Amino acid sequence: MDSFFAQLTDSVSTARTLEELTRPLLELLEVVTGMESTYLTTVDLTEGLQHVVYARNSRELQIPEGLTVPWGDTLCKRALDEDRPYTDDVTGLWGDSGAARDLGIKTYVSTPVRTEGGALYGTLCAASAQRRPMSGTAEQVLQLFARLIEQHVERERLVEKLQRANAELKTQALTDALTGLLNRRALMQELARLTSLAQRTGSWLLAGAIDLDGFKQVNDTHGHDAGDRFLCGIAARLQAALRGGDVLARMGGDEFVVIGLGPKLGVDGVGAAQLLQQRLASATVGSYAAGMARIDYAGASVGVACLDPHQAGAEEVLRQSDAAMYRVKLARRQQG
Repeated sequence: MDSFFAQLTDSVSTARTLEELTRPLLELLEVVTGMESTYLTTVDLTEGLQHVVYARNSRELQIPEGLTVPWGDTLCKRALDEDRPYTDDVTGLWGDSGAARDLGIKTYVSTPVRTEGGALYGTLCAASAQRRPMSGTAEQVLQLFARLIEQHVERERLVEKLQRANAELKTQALTDALTGLLNRRALMQELARLTSLAQRTGSWLLAGAIDLDGFKQVNDTHGHDAGDRFLCGIAARLQAALRGGDVLARMGGDEFVVIGLGPKLGVDGVGAAQLLQQRLASATVGSYAAGMARIDYAGASVGVACLDPHQAGAEEVLRQSDAAMYRVKLARRQQG
């Protein structure tokens, strides 16, 4: 018995996953119950299926790991429905069970494994092709192991929940709440990454600034809700116009920034910048649905700068893109 508790303590204290906990428990459960097969299942009540997750088979009876059977035909469901966790006369009690007949089960013991809220997660079971007695100690061990598995399942679910929450918080911290684009903080991270990539690949770095001319008038004429919808429409069209590998961010207000790689250094980077500039500017021209309003938009002021990644830091990149955009804006005003 001292050896049993030593093994149990070691299993519980060192297990990092459900599998690392369950497999040693199934081995110990075999020793305590004398059964040929011990196994853990999950139950999908919506689909009406039971799935054998982990199984240990030591003699003639084989419960296949990965086996999926209709829940309504299982011994586990019958045991739960009849509140009969143990029998050594499966044939006499449940002779109509196809699963039990096919597997040749004569002795069967099962206890439910539940979630913290009481919902059925699965079952912890032991079975034998021979008639086997069940001691009170074995029943207690079965219950204990089921509770240990329940606790581990809840712990894994809590960890997953915390990981999802952390991922959501991280996403929120790097995402513009209105448009779903990257925000300034995320842009600076991407700018550092793309600058490093441009240096390694010997490529020009292209940086574009987009400013929505007439946006204040949109808000004043149609209201801020329409203005927000308009911004989201612009963001979607810019996103669709990006090349592979380009990064788009909203800097705030009606300002957007695009960062991407150009051709190799020594090739015409200015020409590539002009092509990207035309592509982005054309994408913003058109009609936008903004709630009850329909906005016909002549297009944003877009400027794209071409920079040597070895000579331009993050602030210089943004400054150069802004300067390119303001040159375009000034030219448009003069033409207007």
